[in-house]
Amino acid sequence: MALIIKEIKFPLYAKAIIMLIGLIALLTLMYIAKGIIIPLVFSVIIAIVLHPVVNIFVRLKINRVVAIIITLFLTLLVIAAFGALLFSQASRFTESWPVLMDKFITILNNAITGLSGYFDVKPDKFHDWITETKGDFINTSSSAIGQTIIGIGNMIVVIILIPVYIFMIILYQPLLLEFFRKLFGASNREEVNEIITQIKMLIQKYLIGLLIETAIIAALYSIGLLIMGIEYALVLGIIGAFLNLIPYIGSWIAASLPMMIAIVTKTSPWFALLVLALYVFIQFIDNNYIVPKIVASKVKINALISIIAVITFGALWGIPGMLIAIPLTAIIKLIFDHIEPLKPWGFLLGDTMPPLLIIKPIFKKILHKSP
Repeated sequence: MALIIKEIKFPLYAKAIIMLIGLIALLTLMYIAKGIIIPLVFSVIIAIVLHPVVNIFVRLKINRVVAIIITLFLTLLVIAAFGALLFSQASRFTESWPVLMDKFITILNNAITGLSGYFDVKPDKFHDWITETKGDFINTSSSAIGQTIIGIGNMIVVIILIPVYIFMIILYQPLLLEFFRKLFGASNREEVNEIITQIKMLIQKYLIGLLIETAIIAALYSIGLLIMGIEYALVLGIIGAFLNLIPYIGSWIAASLPMMIAIVTKTSPWFALLVLALYVFIQFIDNNYIVPKIVASKVKINALISIIAVITFGALWGIPGMLIAIPLTAIIKLIFDHIEPLKPWGFLLGDTMPPLLIIKPIFKKILHKSP
């Protein structure tokens, strides 16, 4: 059963122009209003995940408002405990960062001096460039303190807003659902209910799968780095697992930090290559076993659309956009699949490959026709 929407006939060029104008207007609006949209989108996603927990408390004869407050409090408690663990590990790493940077620059200078002697090139320009770059980095970091303070202020506002949004969304869920049912009319009520149910299931299963994947990857990274004797293995493993949530580029960024730590703290450069090999091996396991079985089975989006979605949402909303690009695209596909005129677009977003059309060469036809 699909939503029946009367299609108005337009010439092909008119459809293309209208679609292009509409797409540009939508992307512009999404970019301008990102400060409003991003917290709201995250709040809706988290509210959908927490809704079953609220229902459990409601079944225990607890008032709905109190159940929502308890659920939010427990969620914040878990996040705070995890944040405290990560902060305690990261504080040691932050204190050692200047020393590590000095060691890294010293090693880099020695390497440049050695290569310059081998290739008979004066190393002075390289050393001057490193010194200048380091000074510019420090100056840039100092001038960015004001912007960082403003950014932290905005982040605090968002952190305060998201729990309020979540509370309101869960509390007014019946009102919001009834709004969508009335918006599409009584004749499409069952179809709207089905779409809403499927969206809820998709988000819940996808985020639970993502959480399981993150825990597994963090454990694999940390254990591998501990076996190699790399310092700050736990915090590097956790950071790497979270960076891995950024599709396609996060894993490479995650590998660079422990490689640099290995170069600075170990006597042999082979440790850096071992770290790279570890991350490549874990990525192979993640891409071929963990993601297909735990995460990707919930989201039927092909790889091309996934890359385009990540780049597009990243350009619009930065890293938060990259994190929610895949589930938002999956929701769009799900909606397209239930609206008759938009079904071809839903097919384009999906991962169902049609059978290949094999065209036989003309001379084979002639051979078949010949006596």
